[in-house]
Amino acid sequence: MPYSVGLQAASVALLSAGLATHLATAIVVLLLILIVASSCAEDASKKEDAPVSLPGISLLAIVPFFRQRFDFINWGFHATGRSIYQFKLLRNTVIIVSGESARSEFFTARHFDLTEGFKILSGAIPMVKGVTSDLQTKRIALIHKRLAGVQKSDMLSQLIPILLEDSRRMMESWGDSGVFNPFDRIYEVTFQTTVRSLTCSEISNDHAMVARLKRLYDTLDTGTTPATVLLPWIPTPSMIQKLWATKEIYDIIIRAIKQREDGGTAHNDALQMLLDFKDEKLVVVGFIMGLLIAGARATGTTACWLLTFLGGHQEWRAKVQSEVESLLASHPVIDDNVSLTQHLSAIPLDTWEACTPILDSVIRETLRVAQPHAAMRRNLGPDKYINGKLIPTGAYIIYPFSDVHLDADIYPEPWKFDPSREPTKKEFGYVGWGGGKTTCLGTRLAKVELKLITAMFVLGFHHEIVDESGAVASPLPRPDWNDILQCRPPKGSCNVRYRRTAIPL
Repeated sequence: MPYSVGLQAASVALLSAGLATHLATAIVVLLLILIVASSCAEDASKKEDAPVSLPGISLLAIVPFFRQRFDFINWGFHATGRSIYQFKLLRNTVIIVSGESARSEFFTARHFDLTEGFKILSGAIPMVKGVTSDLQTKRIALIHKRLAGVQKSDMLSQLIPILLEDSRRMMESWGDSGVFNPFDRIYEVTFQTTVRSLTCSEISNDHAMVARLKRLYDTLDTGTTPATVLLPWIPTPSMIQKLWATKEIYDIIIRAIKQREDGGTAHNDALQMLLDFKDEKLVVVGFIMGLLIAGARATGTTACWLLTFLGGHQEWRAKVQSEVESLLASHPVIDDNVSLTQHLSAIPLDTWEACTPILDSVIRETLRVAQPHAAMRRNLGPDKYINGKLIPTGAYIIYPFSDVHLDADIYPEPWKFDPSREPTKKEFGYVGWGGGKTTCLGTRLAKVELKLITAMFVLGFHHEIVDESGAVASPLPRPDWNDILQCRPPKGSCNVRYRRTAIPL
């Protein structure tokens, strides 16, 4: 276990200290950042073939890059007047690329490494050496192989009724009518279904444990600051909170593994698959810790916005509802009193995947408009050129999805939610599920989750989107791409007003 008693004691002491101690610590950390940054101000832009550098002091780029990334990246293109530019994050050279040819180079480059890119530039995934960070290539490949195993047809088919039952239980707890924030309630549903899909019954059946896991992962998100990412060895309050949350997540998973091993009873879930393959424990823990939050964030954000868009575009809500009703009609059940959960469970996996063009188009368009992703890589070498500009070994490279998904030449009125758009034929003209060498490995599971939750909701509830005063939101608030996790709109501008239909869940 990579945590010492001394560190735990220090954590408790600092977290229980008063505001003055926290403020003093923050000031010391800020001074350290300034000192380190000043000593690392080597300017790589002096090379003739290097991308142009952002104007101004590089230190001033740190906070906006982490807090207002969408606006910061767009400002950089405007300030430099170039499609490729660079800036410094302390010692790290970061290069932002855009445009069709750069996009193609980015997604197909062999030595642009995703894991190394996210480790420095993201920082919100729990880092435990040998478990979720500093992994050997062989171990990473094994985790990816196991993720493919979870998504085999037999496992997904067996998951469908269980995911629907999880959704039913949570949706019934909302009552017959009311108003809620979709970025809280819908996200909770997708977190539960993702926990169910990627962990084990010992965790997913314990509703209090799932809620605790969500709070711990939320702590990792809110505790991600420039200092915790760039200077993780400095014991700021945020860093200690992140470390403590990581330890608790690790302990929860280890206890679940031990409980399964001691119980001696086999289950049909992801943990059992990992144990049956006799994978080393670090692989098992890394699989759950890393993939759980990666899947829950992306699928949760998409589900929240998908149902928000349907609530604000009733014509598309009606189309989705009609499509799901057609699926039910084509798979009749003998008992007229069967619940919606049971009836939806009778629809086979291949039907969900191959016979839902409306749901597919709605998911696709939601990902385009409301997935605030910036793909991050690190050039592991050798040096590479993009559009005649040097990408040196060791540099970090970012491609913002907004460059293509909000490009009016490819998608007229790019902020408009329009699932009827014809798919573009441009190379990498749509990267909602990634592209090239690094497509989303959990795509199949994510699509099934999104379709099941949406089907349950549109048939089980009427809904519309209202603002803080209760008035119907027209137009809908725009996704905030500066919120790199959930793309949340301004607080209070987007709530779901719902009431149950006559169909029993």
